[in-house]
Amino acid sequence: MSRRWIAHLDMDAFFASVELLRYPELRGQPMVVGGGTRHQPVAQADGTHLFSRLRDYAGRGVATTATYEARAFGLHSGIGLMKAAALAPDAVLLPVDFDAYRRCSRLFKAAVAAHAPQIEDRGIDEIYIDLSEVPGAQDAIGDDPHGGVRALAGRIQQAVHDATGLSCSIGITPNKLLSKLCSDLEKPHGITLITEVDIAQRIWPLPARRINGIGPKANAKLDALGIRTIGELAAAEPQWLIGHFGQSYGNWLLEAAHGRDDRPLVTSREAKSLSRETTFERDLHARHDRAELGAIFTGLCERLADDLVRRGYVARSIGVKLRLDDFRILTRELTLGAPTADAAAIRHHAGLCVKRMPLDRRFRLLGVRAGQLSRADDTNADPFEGRKEEGQLSLPFADDA
Repeated sequence: MSRRWIAHLDMDAFFASVELLRYPELRGQPMVVGGGTRHQPVAQADGTHLFSRLRDYAGRGVATTATYEARAFGLHSGIGLMKAAALAPDAVLLPVDFDAYRRCSRLFKAAVAAHAPQIEDRGIDEIYIDLSEVPGAQDAIGDDPHGGVRALAGRIQQAVHDATGLSCSIGITPNKLLSKLCSDLEKPHGITLITEVDIAQRIWPLPARRINGIGPKANAKLDALGIRTIGELAAAEPQWLIGHFGQSYGNWLLEAAHGRDDRPLVTSREAKSLSRETTFERDLHARHDRAELGAIFTGLCERLADDLVRRGYVARSIGVKLRLDDFRILTRELTLGAPTADAAAIRHHAGLCVKRMPLDRRFRLLGVRAGQLSRADDTNADPFEGRKEEGQLSLPFADDA
């Protein structure tokens, strides 16, 4: 009987690594991605670049990623840039370039698909791969009974590097839960393979929070109950866990701690919604910053429309999200008379959402969302249905009002 081999491939410091392809002179230096356009490197006459440094940053942005050299200072994804500046003031700060990251994402996924077509896409920098039926995956090589699948993972790593110039780490186990955990054990450029017999030695000594699905609140509760490692969780009495965490989650915790997971790969997934949003470097006000907000608002709607058209969707609802300066979140959503992927129609209906929102406070985030998606070719709908002419609607912060 063939063994089930599920791999989780995670690109190493993906955004930062893409930037190092452009700026190889930054290799070996602490660097953070998360700035705005004003942090774009300035080319010098001698071919070098002048880079922004964290010590000069002022604002409320967060780091999208950091190089491994920056992580040594305690910098990580999601850390506030002002806090990062206090930890590593001399670290380089680069602006986010999602177009470049998406291009590399498409390249690495295509390279993997050439070797193993059964893929579950989990985001811009990670995928699950079913290697079970790939030729050679069940073979032994020399004294290694799992040498075939190990060699296959090596070929996939090389293919990703050849296609993108980037490295990745791969965890190979019998299921998704373990593979997700293992892909992080030997970064960067690691291949970690474990089977059921390795769980006690390789998995149980790890902190319980390393299991994907144990968040900060659950981990804090486990810690308060004296459970800090996956092994301690595996040894817990089932009814005791259920008593503290409920029937469903308590049972799942025990199964996860023992490395049991029978979820299949989801190789096709229809999006339920798409969104575009941006966090400002300073809080903006609908009246005082009307022109700036109008341009940002229109740009978000246009990029959202591009996303819909490129992926072949039309939307039946449009919504807007604001995060206020006191961190409260406001949302409004409208259902359309006909599905659309037209930028002007999206902007029009998003504007109607804005007019239904209180705008007396400054806010730090603006987002536009397209919901109730369907395939454009399934609905027989014109993706530009509901087109609105520019300047037809006067918005609180419209750039055409």
